[in-house]
Parts: sequence; C-alpha cells; structure tokens
Amino acid sequence: MTVSMARTAGEPRPGAEVTLSRTTVLVFAITAGSSAAGNYYLQPLLHEVAGDLSISTATAALLVSAAQIGYLCGLAFLVPLGDFLRRHRMVPVLLAASVAALLVSAFAPNFPVLFTGVIATGVTASAAQVVVPWASSLAHPDKRGQVVGTVMSGLLLGILLSRVLAGSVAQLGGWRAVLLVAAGLQVLMAVSLYVLAPATPRAASGESYPEVLASILALIREHPVLRQRMALGFLVMGSFSLVWTAIAFLLAGSHGSSYHYSEFTIGLFGLAGVLGALGAPVVGRMADRGHLRRVTTLTWLVLLASWALVAWGAHSVVALIAALLVFDFGIQGSHLTNQSAIYALDPAARSRLTTAYMVTYFLGGVAGSVTAGVAYQAGGWTRVCEIGAAATALGLALWAVFALRPRRGSAVF
Repeated sequence: MTVSMARTAGEPRPGAEVTLSRTTVLVFAITAGSSAAGNYYLQPLLHEVAGDLSISTATAALLVSAAQIGYLCGLAFLVPLGDFLRRHRMVPVLLAASVAALLVSAFAPNFPVLFTGVIATGVTASAAQVVVPWASSLAHPDKRGQVVGTVMSGLLLGILLSRVLAGSVAQLGGWRAVLLVAAGLQVLMAVSLYVLAPATPRAASGESYPEVLASILALIREHPVLRQRMALGFLVMGSFSLVWTAIAFLLAGSHGSSYHYSEFTIGLFGLAGVLGALGAPVVGRMADRGHLRRVTTLTWLVLLASWALVAWGAHSVVALIAALLVFDFGIQGSHLTNQSAIYALDPAARSRLTTAYMVTYFLGGVAGSVTAGVAYQAGGWTRVCEIGAAATALGLALWAVFALRPRRGSAVF
C-alpha cells in the first residue's frame, strides 16, 4: 500500500498559493471544535450515566479515559496521513465516521457498548488534529500563528462549550439526547467543510504506510525542540484533564463537596473557560512577532499561579469561575506556543509533527483523567490541586532548563 496518488483535475498544484478567507478559517475552527467536543460531551454527565446504566462512579469515569485512548489511536494512525492524503476529502470522511460512532453510543444498551462507541468517537475526533496543520499549511507565514490560534480557539471552545451543550440538552432529554444532537452537528460540519474548504493536492510521495509511521520516529530523533515540547505538552494536558474530570464530581456534591448542582448548572461552568480560550489568537500574534520564548514563560507562570484560585474554588463559586478562566488561558496559551514551535520545524511534515506531539499530549490527558478519579476519592479537591500544582511546577522547571540550555535545532522555541 502506498500513500501517493496523481493530482486530480481542478486541484491546485503543489506550492500553488491558496487564499485562506476568514470564512474558511471559521469553518476550520468550528470543525476542530465540534470534532474535539465528541470526547467531552459525557464528562459533566458521568453521574447521570452511572445511574442510568447502574455502574459505579469509578467505572463511569473510565469513559473519559476511553475517549482519550481512542483519540490517541486516531492521532497515531490517522493524523500522519494528513501529510499525504487530500485533507479536503479525508476530514469529511472522518466526520461521517464520527456520526456513526456517536449514534452507537446514543443507543448503547449497556456499558460495554457505550465504552466501545466512546472509543470509536475518540478515534474520529482526531479530525480536529488534521484540520489544525491543514490550516497552518494554507496560512500566509506572517499570519500562521494567528490562524492556528483562531483554529485552536475553536478547538478549545468546542471542548468547553460541549459541557454547556451537554448540560442543557441533558436537562431536557437525558444524556442520550446529547449524543444525538452531537451527531447532527457533525453532519452539518461535514457538509460545510466539503463545500467550502479549498481543494488541496496529495503530496508527491512513494512512501508506504509503515514508512510514514516510521518517519514520525525519525522526526522525534531529529528535532530536540519537538521532544521538549512533547514533554511540556504531556504536563499541560495532564493538568487540564485532571481539573475537568474531577470538577464533575466536585460540582455534583460527591465525597463531601458543598456543591450539589444539576447537570445543566455543571455544564454552564464550561463558559468560565471561554474567555481564556479567546486569548489564543493574541498569544499567536505575539508568537508571530518573535516572542515565542517570552510567551511560553508567561503562560506557564499564569498556569502555576492559577492553582491557588483553583484550590480556593472548593469553597467559593466566584473563585472557581475566575480560576477556570485563568487556568484555561494558561492551558491554551502553553499548548499554542508548543504548536507554533513544532510547526516551524518542517513545513512538509506538519501532520506527522502533530502526531508526535499530540500523542504525548493526550497520554498526559489519559494520565490526568485516571489520576483525577483516584485523587478525588482519596483526598478530594485539595489532593487534585496538589497534584496539578506539582505537575505545573515541574513543567515550568523543565521549560527553564530548555530555554537556558538550547541544543542543536533549538533555534525555534
């Protein structure tokens, strides 16, 4: 099996300039958001799912890990093909598969079927990580950070707003209705992307699929910056998953929490991070102007400082809302600086660079979600915050080492 194919009529020649309009960027952003959201619709509803399927809280929490495991598989085995296949065809196919996976989950009669459907949804959600390097490859170099920041804002907004949508719909029709609405949204985005996105050619390559996967390891060996950003990404996503998995238990009143909110109210807390996500294009513009190292340092400092507010949030809803806003800005800013750094390494390998980085990133997510359930049950919200603050402090220390002791290939931070 080879991944090369002749250019078809009507597609631009390799290297030909493609105008990336604001409408196209918006479509990319919404597609990234709706795809990534598939992994998170059930997070604020774990308590309801557990009751409906007669399973324990710990078992229900495994759905978060299932989504992330599926996402990891998609990142490892599907996203690299974005460097070789025609993305304007590949992404709509992934969105159509997402619809099927969401429908399986919506009609699941028991936990094993739901678990399988959630894994499949996670695999297809990797479409989001095909869209990001696609947008980067089409953007003008002077606007690349801003475009990637906008698409990444859409991705994070999708994650955050998925909780709002889930809470609102579940209040009216239960958790299964949430997945049906999500499937309808993916149908809409598949059609929109197929109609509006510019056609892109397949890269001229005779590499086989195993060779494509092997080339990812070669990129990791070749680029120290990639390895550095992979380590930072692991800690960033671990912190993000730690908070947003545990917060569902905190707000539902589990294990002595003073909060006892409904699914709708729990979902609304996703809005607290929206303003933080909207700061991503600002971070992207600063990166475009050559301030990537400073922005990286700033976002890690913001993230570390946010943990004091996050901890206070166990006793004050105002503090919790403020904490989530600041926390998500730090998460998104750090993630964007990582992507800006790795996309500058090899323009022809952006999908494979994305795979290397994002696989590690979501391994951090799996670690964070698993740790969240265990930590919350053992020591409540306080224990969750202690672990998160320690992970962030470690990330900041690693960044200080990377920045002060640059290596070969580290010109881009």
